[in-house]
Amino acid sequence: MAKKHEFGLLIDYEYCTGCHTCQVACAQEHDWPAGMGGIRVSEIIQKLPKGKYYLTYLPFPTELCVLCKPLTKQGLEPACVKHCMAGCMQYGPVEELAKEMTKKARTVLYVPR
Repeated sequence: MAKKHEFGLLIDYEYCTGCHTCQVACAQEHDWPAGMGGIRVSEIIQKLPKGKYYLTYLPFPTELCVLCKPLTKQGLEPACVKHCMAGCMQYGPVEELAKEMTKKARTVLYVPR
């Protein structure tokens, strides 16, 4: 069970468009060089029957993710959430985000330690 003060990041994969805005916003917020960041967007291509393909994007925090503590301490959202063009990321108390997960099939909850 999460502590009441724990905050996390809920990502809804169903609506990610693969724009990489979260990735760019994170790198810019922390002034990291190209290729380094707290979130990565992976492109997954699955071959389906009859020569068709399914493309999906999976944004996922890396070991560098601290959910923008300097921003969140000021009551602001992490850079990835603020700039997500698809609106598929939420920041908030873990207990509330866990409840949101039950409403959607393709989500992941990230809680940094």
